[in-house]
Amino acid sequence: MNWSRAKTILICSFLMLNLILGFQLWSTNRSNQTEIALDTSGTVEELNNALRNKNIRLMDELPTDQPKMKVITVKYDDNMKPSELKTLKTPINMGNLLGKGASKEVQAQSEIPNFGLYQLDSAISRKGVYVFTQLYGKIPLFDVRVELNENNGEITSYRQVYVEVESGVEQIEQKLIPAQLAVRSLVDNYLSDGAIITEVRLGYHGQPYNSETQPMFPHWRIRIDNGDIYYVQAFNGAVESPQKESELAPFGTQVDGAKSTENPENGSDKSKDKK
Repeated sequence: MNWSRAKTILICSFLMLNLILGFQLWSTNRSNQTEIALDTSGTVEELNNALRNKNIRLMDELPTDQPKMKVITVKYDDNMKPSELKTLKTPINMGNLLGKGASKEVQAQSEIPNFGLYQLDSAISRKGVYVFTQLYGKIPLFDVRVELNENNGEITSYRQVYVEVESGVEQIEQKLIPAQLAVRSLVDNYLSDGAIITEVRLGYHGQPYNSETQPMFPHWRIRIDNGDIYYVQAFNGAVESPQKESELAPFGTQVDGAKSTENPENGSDKSKDKK
């Protein structure tokens, strides 16, 4: 037997097999990507039809990717009471903090603990009160905030909530419902004709419990022009009763009258939004 020739044939066979397997893998991935694109396209078209039928305007651009996220468990710092107003020894100039050239260095050098871990949340800021939301990586923790109070162009006092994300609690990342589906759920079941949707943003949100550690789930935060803010759970689409911007409470506190429509039995209570 010519072993050299046999060796050459075997090598060529393995190369050919690898090429075939590689092509099959590429074809499968391409097919999956095409199916996802078609699904997203269909969802977008259905949403556009629903918006037109109720004359609802969507002012924010919706993401088209389908990320995966997990449930996180947080422990908030008891030394930082959300009801406690603290006065800054050295006021912060608003131009340095909120201007176009504002940097993390300004936040890091301030008296506010861990302020460099927060990001301005302009959607829920209001006149005289500027809200910064704590980040987990690049994802906002909607309920964990620093509220800065402005007086004559300077930040003179603040309230703060701070949490630490527990690393010992392992959770599996899960696929989220797309933003288009979350918005359509509101359009079909909650929003009145002529409403204007001003913001759709992905982040973490949790219900307050009497516990040192609390879970936070991925949610789509959807803001309406009348001041209502809806949270849509990004795993199952459950919708909470809307909160008003003026009623937003820091994590670990409960606003009187704020109730969730989430129901363990049927997912959510489709109560209509009244204008």
